[in-house]
Amino acid sequence: MTSKKIVLHFPHSLLDQPIVYKLVKDFNLSFNILKAHVTPNEEGVLILELNGDDADYEKGIKYLENSGVKIQPLSQDIVRNEKKCTDCGLCVPICPVGALVVDPQTRKVIFYDDKCIACELCIKVCPTHAMEAHF
Repeated sequence: MTSKKIVLHFPHSLLDQPIVYKLVKDFNLSFNILKAHVTPNEEGVLILELNGDDADYEKGIKYLENSGVKIQPLSQDIVRNEKKCTDCGLCVPICPVGALVVDPQTRKVIFYDDKCIACELCIKVCPTHAMEAHF
């Protein structure tokens, strides 16, 4: 079973196509939309958690790539700038999924990008702008 959080970039030519529907219907995948942004005549960005059997998942990803959808892991888009972070911890209680925690030994903030759902709450609260989104 594969479960990954990915970012899909749709060119404007695909915005009216039932791409995600086909992932469910043709490839037996399930999904949870974490964020979506569609601008007519430009690009669509869809952040989702995609789940399914390994073989079906790979076939679904191939289908997306062949359709012209750019795919990247979510972990490439939400990043923590270590140089800017002062480990103040303001981001920790605001994170709804526990992707940001304070190490009890070092008192440093740790970012688990695999847990992140790209809600961007940490970006809004960070006084040093150490959390960044690159969509």
